[in-house]
Amino acid sequence: QVHLVESGGGSVQAGGSLRLSCAVSKYTYTLKYMAWFRQAPGKEREGVATMRAGGSSSAYVDSVKGRFTISQDNAENTLYLQMSSLKPEDTATYYCAAADTYCFLGNCLRSESYRYWGQGTQVTVSS
Repeated sequence: QVHLVESGGGSVQAGGSLRLSCAVSKYTYTLKYMAWFRQAPGKEREGVATMRAGGSSSAYVDSVKGRFTISQDNAENTLYLQMSSLKPEDTATYYCAAADTYCFLGNCLRSESYRYWGQGTQVTVSS
């Protein structure tokens, strides 16, 4: 029912910037939360940033606070993740996610909170 398609991934040097986009179908009207997750080899999938669908409040994992910004353009049905001051440890596959229910155990950075997922886009940050 809800389809998510990420774009904007690529390779950048440390200190650089990159903006990820996620095209979303069935935006705002039925969805409650949107989020970005990432997963690096050998690590668990990690919640990076989340916000209310159609809203403005947001939350971030500590490691990206001050560097990443999650936003959305409701008119274009698109979710964004603006990434600045990128570090090699930001290297991962980034996934867009959407939820049509309230967050699992009240934690919107848990993967269990989200029903819909994109296929992911690779971000590689070199020194």
